This record gives sequence, structure tokens and C-alpha cells, in this order.
Amino acid sequence: MSSARPGRVRVRAKGGRTAAQVRWLQRQLDDPYVAAAKKRGYRARSVFKLEEIDQKHGLLRRGMAVLDLGAAPGSWTQYAVEKGCRVVACDLLEMAPVAGAAFVQGDFADPAVQERLRTLLGGPADIVLSDVAPNTTGLRNVDRLKAEAAVEAVLDFATRVLRPGGACLVKLLKGAERAILPLVRQHFAGYRFLRPKATRAESSELYLLATGVRPEPPKE
Repeated sequence: MSSARPGRVRVRAKGGRTAAQVRWLQRQLDDPYVAAAKKRGYRARSVFKLEEIDQKHGLLRRGMAVLDLGAAPGSWTQYAVEKGCRVVACDLLEMAPVAGAAFVQGDFADPAVQERLRTLLGGPADIVLSDVAPNTTGLRNVDRLKAEAAVEAVLDFATRVLRPGGACLVKLLKGAERAILPLVRQHFAGYRFLRPKATRAESSELYLLATGVRPEPPKE
């Protein structure tokens, strides 16, 4: 760790803190996005990833129906509500209520949870947001496969809950692009990969913005 700068708060290894905990706390204290999120009343720094993408690509507009998957602790939900969207959020973890949004705790891949989300939406979604992050093992290939599976599950649900022409913004890890592209090209008219400035330098995450979902073919 580099020496402390003037005025910098230095985290010390005391009170039973491990070296990893000290590094994490120091990174949080040094992170301008963490400070900005706290100042603006957001629950997590990840809000600035969504804000940048929204400002560049015009994702969210007043009155849109938004499905926010992997929503906890709720900063993306907060942002979408502020934009005037009608938000239904879902996560395996508990999430403190966000005024103006509905929340379902559960696995979005569970058909019963999906049905509840559809009911709360009251119709098709205009956009699906996903910051879902599967638990990691530290084994790169295993973690990449888990991340690919999560993205595929998000895209599969998105194709069934979005209105024709709707969009999906989903997090993935570098290296997963090739595996998920056939699914993206099959169901969406366009796509692009994005890496917002708020993404940590050491992170391997990217965001896929898939647009223009195609209607599901009629069932025989």
C-alpha cells in the first residue's frame, strides 16, 4: 500500500481486521465514487455506472416500466425512480424499501418469482436492468462460467418479459462475450459492450446493452 497522502484517512489493522479487510476499507475511503454516492444519497457507487450509460444512450425515460434484477442494495432502483420510471426490483438478498418501487426477494430464475414480477409490472417491461453478480470462487474459469450462466438466465427472462423493441442492460465478465453473442443476436436487433468510467480498474466486468428485442414467435 502506498504511503498516506496529506489529509488522507489511513485504515489501520486493528480490532481483528484481516489484511484483506484493511485493503477493502482503504479502497472505499479513497474512492471518489463512494464519496459521491454518499453525498447524493445513493446506496452504492454502482449507480454511476448506470448514470453514465443512461446519459450516453438514453436508456431511461419518465413512465417506463423497469425491471431491476440483482437490485440490492438499491442504487439502480433509486436512480430509475428518480428518472420517473415505474420500477419492479428483485434480489436474493433483502433490500430496504425504495419509495416508488416494488420489490420481490427471491431468485428471478424461479418461475414463481417470475410470475410475481410480471404481476407487479402489470404488463411488459420497457427495459430490464441487471447488475447480478454470482458468488465467486476465485477460480477464473469457474467464475466465468457462473457469470455466463447468470447472463444467459437474464437474457432468457428478458426476451419473455420485454415489450417488442425493448432493451436489456446486463453485467458480464470479460471473456464471456463470445459465449453469449449467439443468444443476443438471435433475440435482439443490436448490441454493444460498455465499460463505464466508474468500473474499478482491476475489475473484469463489462456491460452488455442489447436493444430492439424481437417478439417471441407464436407458439404452435
